[in-house]
Amino acid sequence: MRIIVFSDTHGFTSAAEDIVKRNLNADLFVFLGDGENDLNSVSRKYYDKSFVAVPGNCDYYSMLPTVGEFTAEGRKIICTHGHRYNVNWSLDSLYRLARERKADIVLFGHTHQRFYRCDNGIYLLNPGSAAIPRDGNPPSFASIDITDKGVEIRHIDL
Repeated sequence: MRIIVFSDTHGFTSAAEDIVKRNLNADLFVFLGDGENDLNSVSRKYYDKSFVAVPGNCDYYSMLPTVGEFTAEGRKIICTHGHRYNVNWSLDSLYRLARERKADIVLFGHTHQRFYRCDNGIYLLNPGSAAIPRDGNPPSFASIDITDKGVEIRHIDL
């Protein structure tokens, strides 16, 4: 199963659309907030694709749940924007969330910085920003491939 993860488009609908167009074979797209209107525009255009989304701190009046949860190929995945978990300062609260909910993978955005780590069987992934990176790298998204052999995660430049 291939999951495409992106975040923080901040009004750059073309970035969201580019990600979907480049990954039409993906099984699922996960959007981690700050650009809900961008996602709405793209998901209407690609109505045959599956999307999971959570709101960011700039998605005012969103009706989306602040934490999403789903299972893919037997792996429990949690997604959140991250601002409610103070991800700018520490990732401890995300690890705690993963342990409380018995999750294998936690996806988060907000920092506009790419991040990937696996500790004690818990994967943490921030795809970076699809529009306004703050880590000196180009805009990006991430792919997660879940197979019988395990989980493979990679960041991809836009």
